Amino acid sequence: MQEDAGVHALPIAVEYGGREITVTPTVVETERGLVLCDVGPDGAVDGLRTHLRSLDYELADVWLVVLTHHDGDHVGGLAELLEHVDAVVATHREEAPYVSGERDPIKGDGNRYPPVDVDIELVDEVRIPTLAGPMEVVATPGHAPGHVSLYFPTGNLLVAGDALVADGGEGTDGDEPLAGPKPHFTPDMDRAIESVGALAALEVEHTLCYHGGYVHQGSDRIREIHEQLRE
Repeated sequence: MQEDAGVHALPIAVEYGGREITVTPTVVETERGLVLCDVGPDGAVDGLRTHLRSLDYELADVWLVVLTHHDGDHVGGLAELLEHVDAVVATHREEAPYVSGERDPIKGDGNRYPPVDVDIELVDEVRIPTLAGPMEVVATPGHAPGHVSLYFPTGNLLVAGDALVADGGEGTDGDEPLAGPKPHFTPDMDRAIESVGALAALEVEHTLCYHGGYVHQGSDRIREIHEQLRE
């Protein structure tokens, strides 16, 4: 479904924080080229290049980078990427100061990634035209002050960022891989729970999480997560 719609998950195994993790940036086809949703940490660019070539694209086809939020595992490789592509960088206006270096990242050990200028500051409900239909910005703060998720109403697909996870961690099991944000990495859990409620109000059939990748679960499971988190 994702590939037919022009939305592709790009799982990449990388070293981050002293361990190997798998992260899942997303690339979306548009008439202008590719929109890349999140980049990955330092060292992710080679993996991105390999994935894009398997889709008959090159890094240079990326014209827009949309960042769901400023955490290093999403943004750390951005400066390296921009050495290879002339792309516009967009993120929520509350995330922009952290990406650009005006503020230090909320999470981390102080050894921050290279700052990068933000060209476009996003707000809730902005829509970006793509070959998969409009990609709508959905404000989902909590995991980060300006965290956003991306919603494709044409295909009922949600790119959740870190507002939801599917990596088998806390709150997940074999039957229900989709879960809410991880409390340990979520500074404002109350707002994050409200954000899950906002996602539960959408018509979602497929969810793509940055941690855990694609799952064939949507609105019903997201509503269950929201109810569980409110208890």
